[in-house]
Order: sequence, then C-alpha cells, then structure tokens
Amino acid sequence: MRPIRLTSFGYLHLPTGQDGSSVPPAADRIEDVRDRLRDPAAARDILDLDGLNPRVQDVVLATPGARELLANLAAYADLPAGPSHIAIGCAGGRHRGVDRTTARHAGCGRIPRMA
Repeated sequence: MRPIRLTSFGYLHLPTGQDGSSVPPAADRIEDVRDRLRDPAAARDILDLDGLNPRVQDVVLATPGARELLANLAAYADLPAGPSHIAIGCAGGRHRGVDRTTARHAGCGRIPRMA
C-alpha cells in the first residue's frame, strides 16, 4: 500500500494565473467540494473552528453526499494506477477541505492526514 498525499485548500485564497483564473495546487486529482457539500460555516457555533475540530468533522460528515465522496476517493485511491496526490478545495479551505483530508474520514486510515 503506497501513501497518498492529501492537500486542502481554499479557492478564495488561490493565486491567479495570467488569464485571471484561480490556480489550484498541482495534484493527480482536484476535488471541488464547494457545490457538493453544504458550507458548515453557516452553522454559527462552528464558524471560528476549523476542520481539525471534531465538531466540524461531525457537521461535515453529516452533510448529504459526504460519505459518498469518501467512498469515491477511497475507491480511486485503491486503483492500481491511482493517485499519489489529491487536493480537496472548498471556499475558504478551513472546514470542508480540511475535514475531508483527515485520517478520521479519509478511508479509515487508508489515506494519511493532510499535507
């Protein structure tokens, strides 16, 4: 089993290319969760917390589609020619992206903590 590097990032904090579009980090796969997972920052009680906090992780995991996303990433990671680096981005890079890259939710330890 080879290690897979996970990176979380925020689209609002990316550098821009010459054409003015955002430039995400280089990765074998980039997963944009802005439209796939509800923004947990709307829950005022976790607004100041980040995705490493168990409360945020619980809220994100309870979001419709979160478990399916994890299953998809785990299946992709297990492919013979699967990725060595997956980047997961949300708006600010603080809640959804960080949570998806923690060992607790990323394939039960199959994928290590975020880079």
